[in-house]
Amino acid sequence: MNSPGAESRIVGGYRYQDHVQLLDAQDAFFLARKPRKDSPHTTAAYRRDLHGVTSLLADTARKSITELTIHDLTAKALRAAFGEFADGHAKTSVARAWSTWNQFLNFCVADGLLDGNPMGAVSRPKAPQSSPKPLRGEDTPEKLLAAAASGARKARDPWPERDVLVIALGLVAGLRSAEVRALQRSSVVGRPGEQRLHVQGKGSRERSIPIEPPLERVIDAYLASCAARFPHQRFGASSALLLDYQGKPIGRGALDYLVKTSYRWAGIRDQVPTGANLHALRHTFATRLAEDGANAAEIMALLGHANLNTSQNYIEATGKERRAAAAGNRTYRALSGLEPGVTSPDS
Repeated sequence: MNSPGAESRIVGGYRYQDHVQLLDAQDAFFLARKPRKDSPHTTAAYRRDLHGVTSLLADTARKSITELTIHDLTAKALRAAFGEFADGHAKTSVARAWSTWNQFLNFCVADGLLDGNPMGAVSRPKAPQSSPKPLRGEDTPEKLLAAAASGARKARDPWPERDVLVIALGLVAGLRSAEVRALQRSSVVGRPGEQRLHVQGKGSRERSIPIEPPLERVIDAYLASCAARFPHQRFGASSALLLDYQGKPIGRGALDYLVKTSYRWAGIRDQVPTGANLHALRHTFATRLAEDGANAAEIMALLGHANLNTSQNYIEATGKERRAAAAGNRTYRALSGLEPGVTSPDS
């Protein structure tokens, strides 16, 4: 892209190649990332982040998006664009967009389009630390599974075998929504009694999750129900595991609706954290692992986290270790012997 003799100029200490269109540079950025095998979700998020700020840059420069060049990416313009972007987005969204643009401009530097990355002059908001959002209530997961098994969620066309499997994949396997939808029949591997789920996770990270006999039986019951519902449909190893009512791979909207209505029919909507859906089941899975003594490395492996600190959050959220430390305070022994309102004979 940086052809010999191309015109350039220095602005704010950085040399910009005037002839390179910004959209062309962004296309080159995604082409360069192909060997990383980003998930479709990750790529879509990157494109949204780039497009959102690019639109604001175009407004500021009074140009169309197609007219923007690398020369328009000055620190001043980026600061103005991110300032406006921050007005309509949460801190986490702004922080993610900043990271996306930082990676894009680092690519531009590496590809010889820029002498330096101007994002250093753009303030980056500190995203609030996320905390787990499991289902509230000790027996809430059990109530949810029982309601799903009853077939009450959709009275006209109940499919309890599928509903139970979806809920179980969140509660005992900790799968994300995209991971559930990406499962194929070949994702269930191993001999009976020793089966496991092969999961294609976030960032194309693969992991293997052990399956215990109760989940094996749920999967078998679901597969039998598929054969009964779609007797003329042939299923191969690469066929989607989770299907909709037409026998097609279940979509994101249908999966979200399934989980939301399961909450409603189970009567536990007030036990679901605000903004959480299937992810509440994943957080419940991780929280129960921590409560039952799993360490951060084990949680990281089972949930497919990229960062150990994310897994550590679940252990800290349970508070067991902190509670044990507080209970060891020897002043508790004196407190336990007091009876408020009873005057000592020596007083």
